[in-house]
Amino acid sequence: MNIIHNVKEQLVAALKRAATAARQAGILEFTELPDFVLEVPREKARGDFATNLALVLAAQVKKPPRRIAEALLQYLELPRPGVAEAEIAGPGFINFKLEPRFFLQALPAVLRLGESYGCSNMGKGEKVQVEFVSANPTGLLHMGNARGAALGDAIANILAAAGYEVTREFYINDAGNQIENFALSLEARYLQALGVEAEIPADGYHGQDLVETVNRFIEQVGDKYLNADPSLRREMLVSFALEEKLAGIRQALEDFGVYFDVWFSEQSLHDSGAVAQTIADLQRAGYVYEKDGALWFKATAFGEGKDEVLVRSNGLPTYFAADIAYHRNKFERGFKRIINIWGADHHGHVSRLKSALAALGLEVDRLEIVLMQLVRLFQGGEILRMSKRTGQYVTLQELVEEVGRDAARYFFVMLKPDSHLDFDLDLARSQSAENPVYYVQYAHARICSILRLAADRGIDLPEPATVNLELLREPPEQELAKKIAEFPEVVAGAARSLEPHRLTRYAHDLAELFHVFYTECRVLADEPDLRAARLLLVLATRITLRNVLNLLGVTAPERM
Repeated sequence: MNIIHNVKEQLVAALKRAATAARQAGILEFTELPDFVLEVPREKARGDFATNLALVLAAQVKKPPRRIAEALLQYLELPRPGVAEAEIAGPGFINFKLEPRFFLQALPAVLRLGESYGCSNMGKGEKVQVEFVSANPTGLLHMGNARGAALGDAIANILAAAGYEVTREFYINDAGNQIENFALSLEARYLQALGVEAEIPADGYHGQDLVETVNRFIEQVGDKYLNADPSLRREMLVSFALEEKLAGIRQALEDFGVYFDVWFSEQSLHDSGAVAQTIADLQRAGYVYEKDGALWFKATAFGEGKDEVLVRSNGLPTYFAADIAYHRNKFERGFKRIINIWGADHHGHVSRLKSALAALGLEVDRLEIVLMQLVRLFQGGEILRMSKRTGQYVTLQELVEEVGRDAARYFFVMLKPDSHLDFDLDLARSQSAENPVYYVQYAHARICSILRLAADRGIDLPEPATVNLELLREPPEQELAKKIAEFPEVVAGAARSLEPHRLTRYAHDLAELFHVFYTECRVLADEPDLRAARLLLVLATRITLRNVLNLLGVTAPERM
């Protein structure tokens, strides 16, 4: 149930009828009604909605926007019940205020819908794929991977709530240069462990985790591959290490509350011939040429600054070629909306990839890339540059051990993805109102405490049909009811924009309004009818808080 969306639709229709009536009366002369917006003003004092219809009509009508607004109001029939008043503001905006009691009607619906409150059929079952994390399986997950995991999973949750059929996918980069360097690094560690002098390549992997992996390999096979053909030795080492690393990545993500539907191997694209076929199709379309023994994609034909190598002079396809084949595969699997969560360092890759997909005749508008900025960890007011345990970067596992899953997930989605994130470990651990996740979770726990107290006093929870909601007249009560009523529209907006931070902002606002209500309004009042109304409001707040936290992958504790 989305009463905010419904009243907005009614207002838009009423504005269109008013403009038509004013034109028929000869007051406004225009040929076609332009597109206009009805949105929530930034300043609360300006009302619940505002429209720019009068301003966008001015070019055709040839009158000042305020006079156009006056004409519109003359013929505007406000939806009743719901809209209390309309007034002209600024250069010609029309502001609308809703009746405070209008929002109360959402409360019984919240209790009726329960876990489904906030969900909609906006997506109409459309198939959507969200690909995120996709870390190289050559090491442990770092802070960038962690932010991508929290963002991607929250986006997938929000889209599912908005009625989309969502597939979560992890792309395993198990081919190409990084795997070759991985193999050489493992081989060097293997030989070193067996007393043979060997050096890790300059662009290899120097982490202590590879030493541990090789030691476990030796525990199983000993020196069996010491004198084996180097290619076989590297093949066996990589096979063992990839299986172990992927298992570790999977476990770390599951501990973080992230589960993938599909783990897609890059190597499978090469093995199936998909990469070769994609290159051939680009060549057949006239977008590939040979230069210096390599094959190049004509990216400049699509406005790019330079062309891109598809096949190196040594005959090996580039990662770019595999990525084109991978995204083509996504289209072939029937996804109508394809969403990637990438680090900001991939910014330059976005347009190149879309150019190649366009060259294949694919609808590139169906591909959306969410770019996220870097994460800096702070502790004691100073940047934490490395793990005290390993001497390398701080891993996802270590972060969860330090602050817990809930705080980590909440902090990672508090800001827009394209904003740099300073993650304060001390704040995330603190049990105070300054910690945003603690503040929201405490509101939920406080509600549960109220309900336990009611049960101890033998007070039955109210049946919505028997409650007189008109008794909720105090401003804190009405503001809280209004915020609860906004939830479905917030979820829908987050699904459209792919911005989970809208939900953290909403959760904080809802918790804040509840704390104010709790301070100023006695829930377990002596008067039974008022007590029932307030308990219903409290129950609706609990359900809404729990639902928004669930979408963020954060628990709603009953005690703290």
